[in-house]
Amino acid sequence: MTNLRGRHFLRELDFSPAEWRQLLDLTADLKSQRNSGTERPQLTGANLALIFEKTSTRTRSAFEVAAHQQGAHVTQMDGNSSQLGHKESPADTARVLSRLFDGIEYRGAKQSTVETIAKYSSVPVWNGLTDEWHPTQSLCDMFTMREASGKDDHDIAFAYVGDARFNVGCSLLIGGALLGMDVRMVAPAKLLPPTEVVDAARDLAIETGARITLTEDLDGVKGCDFLHTDIWVSMGEPESVWTERILLLKDYQVNTSLMERTGVDEVKFMHCLPAYHNRETSVGEQVFSRFGLPELEVTDEVFESEASIVFDQAENRMHSIKAILVATLA
Repeated sequence: MTNLRGRHFLRELDFSPAEWRQLLDLTADLKSQRNSGTERPQLTGANLALIFEKTSTRTRSAFEVAAHQQGAHVTQMDGNSSQLGHKESPADTARVLSRLFDGIEYRGAKQSTVETIAKYSSVPVWNGLTDEWHPTQSLCDMFTMREASGKDDHDIAFAYVGDARFNVGCSLLIGGALLGMDVRMVAPAKLLPPTEVVDAARDLAIETGARITLTEDLDGVKGCDFLHTDIWVSMGEPESVWTERILLLKDYQVNTSLMERTGVDEVKFMHCLPAYHNRETSVGEQVFSRFGLPELEVTDEVFESEASIVFDQAENRMHSIKAILVATLA
């Protein structure tokens, strides 16, 4: 066991395979304690700063609930309630907040911002999402796949289908490589992860035995236990990219046909949420008005099916984030 107290949590590549497995094992232990009523708060009296420059439902709720269940207090800040990036640099903000708080969470655009905060902070800093990485999500997703399949890590095969260039695709690629999984990135060539991320995953695979596949061919999902996807236009991207992105990704929608293409009877569907699977949101209605599409990255049929474990996944954000807090603070 490695002592992770005082460590930052910025991206998967900062952890060894053993440390990543350790965090997953702690997630399972803490979830079991919560469900059995035997949880013992280990963060009583701790004070956490939660900075949200990007909107959030699951990350915000998961950090708050995890902190409260472990006895910690939280203070939320956003672009309107702090000086970060407006009147005060990330470095100065980090030096102030780390004098007052025991840990700092940041969710925003640039990975360089959270790394600067970590560089100048004297307390642990946790990445709640940047454009490049989403490590709290991938830790949750690895745990959810373990839990749902009951398989050893090395025997789990999953595919990320869609736009794999950004945070979720990159984090899943590295997270799976750390555990020696069979990892597929199924996407148009121009939407595959950056070369440096792929190279890092292949380097990890030499150590862990992971199988890394990048392909445009939808047959890349064959044999997969899980299909992951995400929204086709990432947070903060302008609406002008919609037309191009939809034309690129229309064949990569997760639908019943694609699920059947895996050839796995018990294949499960996963999504970090929110998902555009119907017209019941303002964005969904706008997309339908402009393009005549009632669904985007996943059909409502798949999203609402028994194969969908997206809400188990959403709950597990809290358990995995709790493990991160306990490991780095307790």
